[in-house]
Amino acid sequence: MLGAIIGDIVGSIYEPKDRRIKTKDFPFFSEDCRFTDDSVCTTAVADALLHDLSPAETMRKWGKRYPGCGFSQIFKTWIYAESEADAPNCTFRNGAAMRVSPAVFLNRDDLDAALLAADKVTVISHDHPEGRKGARATTHAIWLAYRGEDADAIRDVIATAYSYDLTQSVDDIRPNYVFDMTCQGAVPQAITCALESENYEDAVRNAISLGGDSDTLGAIAGAIAEALHGIPADIKEQAKVPYLTKAPDILELIMKMYHTVGTKI
Repeated sequence: MLGAIIGDIVGSIYEPKDRRIKTKDFPFFSEDCRFTDDSVCTTAVADALLHDLSPAETMRKWGKRYPGCGFSQIFKTWIYAESEADAPNCTFRNGAAMRVSPAVFLNRDDLDAALLAADKVTVISHDHPEGRKGARATTHAIWLAYRGEDADAIRDVIATAYSYDLTQSVDDIRPNYVFDMTCQGAVPQAITCALESENYEDAVRNAISLGGDSDTLGAIAGAIAEALHGIPADIKEQAKVPYLTKAPDILELIMKMYHTVGTKI
């Protein structure tokens, strides 16, 4: 979960069209970085699953708490819809995948339970088969990484189970990659960025260097990389201060989630 949020924070400043980059050589944290809607949605998923709350109501609660953190117009409309009939569906946008890491965190011993939890928090706003597939593939990859599978094994399972082309390297993807907010145009690439990485930081750098939807690519790759490599203590501290201390309710829920599984952050 924290891996997704840190990836979001680091990628936040490279999403605007005039700031997208095609290099891994950039400051990992800067004073302009911030947590975005990706972190807020991840926190909402954690809250709903940890406390057995309505995913839709919880997502809307957190969205209204942080309305200016970067939600797309379609998702803002979903958050403030007066009824489900008025709520637009975000179909297969990559937001389905960037927020699901808590589903794995709470179900590390049961893949079926993790996938069901991912479905539960996905279909409320992303009910297209590609949206659900993107969330499930991300969940499955994180779960395999927590189980100790290596990158090659994870790549084989995900490519077979979800029909994703994972044959390209990061260097193959980068030159022609463009901003893409769909699951099918972001999830396979983010998975590749994680699986090709040497460590957590390298995975996030891979994702941002594609020059796309950098905060979301960073969140997806970061969640998988956390399970693969762990997160260095200094990176955790740099994320907490100053970024997450500005949102004590988010930080408190992160700490509660990790405490639940007996892990310190």
